[in-house]
Amino acid sequence: MAIQDIFGQPLKAVNVGLESFAESLRDQEVAVQQVDWRPPLEGYVELTHTAAGAEIDAVNAEAVERIRKGRPLLVGMGVARDVIPGMGERMILHAGPPITWERMCGPMRGAVMGAAVYEGWARTYAEAAEMAAAGEFTFDPCHHHHAVGPMAGIISPSMPVFLIKNETFGNVTYATQNEGLGKVLRYGAYGDAVLERLKWMETELYPALVRALEVTGPLDLRSVIAQALHMGDEAHNRNRAATSLVIRQLMAAIVQTSRTETAITVLKFMDGNDHFFLNLSMPAMKSMLEVVEGTAGCTLVTVMARNGTDFGIRVASMPERWFTAPAPLVDGLWLPGFSEKDANPDIGDSSITETGGLGGFAMAAAPAIVRFVGGTSALALSVTQDMYQITAGEHEFFTVPVLDFRGTPLGIDVRKVMATGILPFINTGIAHKEPGVGMVGAGLTHAPKQCFEQAFKALREQLGSREP
Repeated sequence: MAIQDIFGQPLKAVNVGLESFAESLRDQEVAVQQVDWRPPLEGYVELTHTAAGAEIDAVNAEAVERIRKGRPLLVGMGVARDVIPGMGERMILHAGPPITWERMCGPMRGAVMGAAVYEGWARTYAEAAEMAAAGEFTFDPCHHHHAVGPMAGIISPSMPVFLIKNETFGNVTYATQNEGLGKVLRYGAYGDAVLERLKWMETELYPALVRALEVTGPLDLRSVIAQALHMGDEAHNRNRAATSLVIRQLMAAIVQTSRTETAITVLKFMDGNDHFFLNLSMPAMKSMLEVVEGTAGCTLVTVMARNGTDFGIRVASMPERWFTAPAPLVDGLWLPGFSEKDANPDIGDSSITETGGLGGFAMAAAPAIVRFVGGTSALALSVTQDMYQITAGEHEFFTVPVLDFRGTPLGIDVRKVMATGILPFINTGIAHKEPGVGMVGAGLTHAPKQCFEQAFKALREQLGSREP
């Protein structure tokens, strides 16, 4: 073939990296194959063995199997001061890594102020802020007490909490009841309406659920999540199916054990709050993940959490250590009257769902979620497929119908994040940056790469692996 004949052939291209370049070629009717490649993150070298000679892949595989075997059950409820280990009388648990009042973001400060008035420690919100600044409250991460909390994640001593027991391994985790969306404490809102709802949840909702659970016995949350994934949920920002399944299991017992007026109010509240199950899916994932904490040589992430100022991760082989970076902003869909200028950076423990293979990692099972957090159905599918590249295994019980019932991606491996440059994907709610306002939208973001670079450096030092 003469060289002039070559230039007469149809052009075929391979695009590596930014897909926008491929779109430009497609617009010109050029055949193009997109290759999704990212350079490794800074500092990456291959880690395959620990200093003791153990193969990291084998350690991680065993850890994945332990997580998969977990069976979280809702076994009951209690008051935080009575059931959460280490809960002090003037202690406030919060989402994300450790933080002081001086560094807390607006919505977390607002939630602390609301909790202080709710507890009766302060008469006004201004007084609550003064007491917090004076050091009259103790702050500690929920994760330090086997607990999790969405958004600000505030748990104060009088708040009722769910008790989730991992039947396989016996560990118990905790979370408060979900208030719903909008102007609620977890989004940093406070005021009469917020406190009235919290008090109703304490005096009416909590006792009704306790009575119902005494009749039904433990609820199998693993089964509920597995079913909900086949019904369009991803168990983070879409919990409509899971909430409906729980209502179905509890309805007769609530009617049987509560006065008619109470039963009607409780069931209407649950039915009107599609996020009711979020505060069950989160401790369920926490209960499954924490059983591998302390596993020597394991490079899997057991916690991803945000306090609205910092984003932090913890790794199985270093369970007491946080690796942090500034919390990212969220690419969002906004409630009427709000925009990105109102948004606080990413906040909440709810990314425990992604850490455990749900939420953004299971978006392919929930294409309708994009109407709440943004993106497209195609994005939902591609995100889940990307997450397989940074995980050590797949769930057995949590599966994605559109992927021929393949298990959701499980076990974020710090090494794979570093090698691929692919960062964990999170879908999330967005709080107003000022205290007292509440929810302003929902959207999509990624875990910061700096957390993984720090964790990888620490793993290299701990494992004693040599550079190739």
